[in-house]
Amino acid sequence: MRPDFKKMELIPAIVQDYQTKEVLMLAYVNEEAYDKMLEIGQTVFYSRSRKKLWHKGEESGHFQDVKGIHLDCDLDTLLIYVKQTGAACHTGAYSCFFNEVKPYDSVDIFKELENLIADRKVHPKEKSYTNYLLNEGVDKICKKVGEEASETIIAAKNDNKDELVGEISDLLYHVFVLMNDRGVALSDIQNKLKARHQITGNKKEFHTRGEY
Repeated sequence: MRPDFKKMELIPAIVQDYQTKEVLMLAYVNEEAYDKMLEIGQTVFYSRSRKKLWHKGEESGHFQDVKGIHLDCDLDTLLIYVKQTGAACHTGAYSCFFNEVKPYDSVDIFKELENLIADRKVHPKEKSYTNYLLNEGVDKICKKVGEEASETIIAAKNDNKDELVGEISDLLYHVFVLMNDRGVALSDIQNKLKARHQITGNKKEFHTRGEY
């Protein structure tokens, strides 16, 4: 399946971070750029100002490795999932969409938590509970995960939603610390869940139940 370049010589392409799903930029693709992008596995656009193909990152080094490409229902708009090296925007911002018109909280709290724990390991802070756990090591972290799991079970049995939400939050935090200590990334968990469920596009057809 290909874009309908007979309908439109230039197809808009929305570029998204393949992990966080943050929209990075909007560019345009002609047929030559599209074929080149498929060939090299990195984004290639058509520059309307320079009137030539533009291999993203060829000058800045901020390449975009293509992880997936989707077409819309009319075959005239591309959605490109990429692994971004450096910044997507020529201003140095990670995303071109940084001018806030109406506030919207788009923070991926799980990714933020993963990044915070990783930063604590590299840049320890005095009296940081995260640093305390990491310094104590896997035995202490596992003990805390077990304690929080037990408290989560008790909260569930108490039939108190607020208490349960608090305990689940504590459990997830300690699991994230354990993941960092053992070298497990959030993307590893996401990829495992995707592999188990075998999700196909929007249809979410569950072909197999995997290990569940």
